[in-house]
Amino acid sequence: MMNIVLYEPEMPANTGNIGRTCVATNTRLHLIEPLGFKINEKSLKRAGLDYWDQLDVRIYCDFKDFLEKNPGARIYMATTKAEQVYTKASYEPDCYLMFGPESRGIPEELLVEYRDTCVRIPMWGSSRSLNLSNSVAILLYEALRQNGFPEMTQKGQLHHLHW
Repeated sequence: MMNIVLYEPEMPANTGNIGRTCVATNTRLHLIEPLGFKINEKSLKRAGLDYWDQLDVRIYCDFKDFLEKNPGARIYMATTKAEQVYTKASYEPDCYLMFGPESRGIPEELLVEYRDTCVRIPMWGSSRSLNLSNSVAILLYEALRQNGFPEMTQKGQLHHLHW
């Protein structure tokens, strides 16, 4: 099972959207406190629609607590500071994709510890960053693609027409 880790997320709508993506992909969501919102906040649940009760979510008091409860976790840290583009990494089926708070990203003190598994999404021009929920979806779907979209429905049915 893939894992998304949000380090000190600040915006409930982003976390709600990410939660919905996690449910749709059978991915576990890990939240590292402090959070910029209450877990029962209306905007969090609104963004996740009616999916929130189906979400496998774990909450940790800090990064040390996260590491203690997930020993041996292979963590890929998303950052604009990485040299490696996210498509060049080889993601394991049970890896952890970690993202920092919307306003400042993952602290450099953590990034240097995981330099070999830091990845970035290329952007044009002077763009500072993408929306957090978009970044999560981009990396998660690349990791799922590399692992053959495990147990995910790959064909859909469009309306009532047969193609």
